[in-house]
Amino acid sequence: MIEARHLRVLRAVARTGSFSAAARELGCTQPAISQQMKALEKSVDTPLVVRSGRGMQLSEAGRVLLKHATGILAGLSAAEEEIAAIAGLRAGRVRLVSFPTASSTLVPPAVARLRDSHPGVRVSLVEAEPPESLAMLRGGECEIALAFRYPQSDDGVALPAPAHGTPREARAEANLEAQQLSAGSDWSDLVVTPLLDDPLVGLLPAAHRLAGRGRPVELAELAGEQWIAGCPQCRGHLVELCAGAGFEPRIDFATDDYPAVVGLVAAGLGVAVLPRLALESVRPDGVSTVPVRTAAGAPAVRQVVALTLPDLAEVPAVALMLERLAGSAGR
Repeated sequence: MIEARHLRVLRAVARTGSFSAAARELGCTQPAISQQMKALEKSVDTPLVVRSGRGMQLSEAGRVLLKHATGILAGLSAAEEEIAAIAGLRAGRVRLVSFPTASSTLVPPAVARLRDSHPGVRVSLVEAEPPESLAMLRGGECEIALAFRYPQSDDGVALPAPAHGTPREARAEANLEAQQLSAGSDWSDLVVTPLLDDPLVGLLPAAHRLAGRGRPVELAELAGEQWIAGCPQCRGHLVELCAGAGFEPRIDFATDDYPAVVGLVAAGLGVAVLPRLALESVRPDGVSTVPVRTAAGAPAVRQVVALTLPDLAEVPAVALMLERLAGSAGR
């Protein structure tokens, strides 16, 4: 095994022409230089220096090794400088994966604050919903994943919403999707940074009988309504909440596009429940927003978090990005 410190000694000996001069250049003793040269020659199993008069010169093997040592030591020096830059936050990279509502609300101020303080750190962003974002994190495609999850039912599965009158085959597909979503909510191998509890808000047409009452709406009061639902995970949670209130929602429209949800509600085509964070980036024209209470009387919420792997959490740029995201969520 050839060690970098031995290569540095070989380079000093070649440059100065003697062990004593190499010792002065490297700030150590002549016996130490002699011992390290002997160790290097032992590792390559051939002489590397030959004495000539009062000095010494490299053997043919020594000259070959020195040629390679120059490139190796230059590469190590460059690597050390780059690592020092990353550790000192003069450089580095953080790849974010986020669900859309966090991309438009939490991420921009967090990234702006990081760039203001450490402009050498590069940040990139792509969008994905959990559990896809968690798979990307575990697969090495990002350093931080912003995700959310809803409180689970007693069996640990939030069922995706079936359409009204769904046949048995479609319900089987819904159960399979539920299992996939449940698997994606296991964060036991990840470092979890809680960001906020995002309350769910009811959306009603402006002329709805319950609009503008000034008090929270119980889900049971909406049992006979037509519903507009969001992403599969959100639909699953809606079904679970409604089941707790004693009814199965009739879901006539399902879309991941929040402006579309608002437009459908404003047109009087149904009611919806959206995270409050989603409404920060959508103009809720023509709808009335009301607090929503579960059957137990508690506010309905989802937990928004930033996730990373334990080793990545120790990387300075990643740790700083997590700090900035927490600050953005606290606002």
